[in-house]
Amino acid sequence: MKDSVLMGMSGCGKTTLIQALMGEALRYAKTQTVERHLNFIDTPGEYMERRNFYRALIVTAADADVVGLVQDVGRDTSWIPPAFATTFAKPVFGVVTKTDLAADADDVAHARGALERAGADPVFEVSSVSGDGMEQLWAYLNDDASEVAA
Repeated sequence: MKDSVLMGMSGCGKTTLIQALMGEALRYAKTQTVERHLNFIDTPGEYMERRNFYRALIVTAADADVVGLVQDVGRDTSWIPPAFATTFAKPVFGVVTKTDLAADADDVAHARGALERAGADPVFEVSSVSGDGMEQLWAYLNDDASEVAA
């Protein structure tokens, strides 16, 4: 499995996504500092929301194989700057989270657009609660679709 660092705004679902990918029970846990969970590095949302913390994200990404930018549906704004992926000398993927809470397809499209403008490719649409889309993300992170749990 690829070592992955997840970045995004506070409350966008980074920690819950990691819990779901690791097969753990989903429980709210506010990330206060950079935390390592096996192959995942979880970053506080404040690091994305305050530009003076970008350096911390860049340094943290050095320990990962890939960078995951996370944007949840239903937000009018994104703090992920356009072309942010060019900051990293490694693949950057995107994850639209909380798709189960989308009011309509426009919510998902808005979040996807923010990630695409940031330079994330590919972009996955998932719900950590329902499991929708998690299989494709899991296959990407494992680099082998045959490893995806049925």
